[in-house]
Amino acid sequence: MFAHMRPTIKDIAERAGVGLGTVSRVLNDHPRVSETTRAKVMGAVRDLNYVPNLAARGLSMGKTQSIAVIAPFFTRSVFVERLHGIEETTSENGYDVVIYNVDAVEKRDRYFRTVPDPRRVDGVIVISLPPTLPDVARFQRSSVPVVFVDVGNPICEPFDRIVINDVAGGRTATRHLIDLGHRRIGYIGDIPQAGFNFTAGEDRFEGYRRALIEAGIGIRPEYHLDGRFGREVARELAMRMLGLAEPPTAIFASNDTQALGVLEAARDLGLDVPGDLSVVGYDDIEMADFLGLTTVRQLLFESGRRSVEALLRRIEEPEKGPTCDTLPVELIVRRTTAPPR
Repeated sequence: MFAHMRPTIKDIAERAGVGLGTVSRVLNDHPRVSETTRAKVMGAVRDLNYVPNLAARGLSMGKTQSIAVIAPFFTRSVFVERLHGIEETTSENGYDVVIYNVDAVEKRDRYFRTVPDPRRVDGVIVISLPPTLPDVARFQRSSVPVVFVDVGNPICEPFDRIVINDVAGGRTATRHLIDLGHRRIGYIGDIPQAGFNFTAGEDRFEGYRRALIEAGIGIRPEYHLDGRFGREVARELAMRMLGLAEPPTAIFASNDTQALGVLEAARDLGLDVPGDLSVVGYDDIEMADFLGLTTVRQLLFESGRRSVEALLRRIEEPEKGPTCDTLPVELIVRRTTAPPR
């Protein structure tokens, strides 16, 4: 009878000898169902290989069973790894993910205006994109819950947040080089694209600066260069820094991609790493392990997973106070750092 069609809850009801409402209550785990009835319904579910239609079930409960993720430049490794954590956790909980890639300020503004709509999604996760005050007011007026990931801006305090202490991470990276005996330590950062207001790079530089001050090491302006995100730009900046009359013996790059550019510059100049130059990155993307790069690991997959868990809790308990989950960072020592010669 069911060989060529997908069974429905009506088929389940007929097989179990109960009403449609009873089947619905069993499938939604309603407590007001006897164990005998529950067993009959679940037996029919197994006999017919019934798979719930999550979209239809969601609509019946006033939900879309979809979660939106608004992320910038999502093909970059750090965002891909976060999205892996999000996708796996949403799938486990019966939700679909809709990704909105932001590669221009205009897109960010449009998505912030239009995506938090209960007719489209049940919740929104925003990654690394600080909102403006009007954005915050709009999100608060919406009935759609919003969770921020990697956004430390205080104006986000009314929302659930998953944050990374990048100041601590920058300090940890620099402290490692100081403990090895380095005193001439450079920093290569990335300039955020205009209008995006990313803060991670600034925070990592602040950690670098604090570590030097705590160690009594003077901050030398020529040892601080910023450029557009990317390996080639970082290579050019490192070539310039390493061409100084008194070059640094170590460089901390604000992300692993830029650290790769620094390694390429060292190779082009015939410098041994770590003999002539120590290099530290940040993020611990997959490439870092392959290169033997010393780096600061942030829990990218875990941040994605926790953002979904926070959002699902918010959907279930909309009146609960906002939470802030600060994830730890960890120094991963590999082959690119050593004491100076």
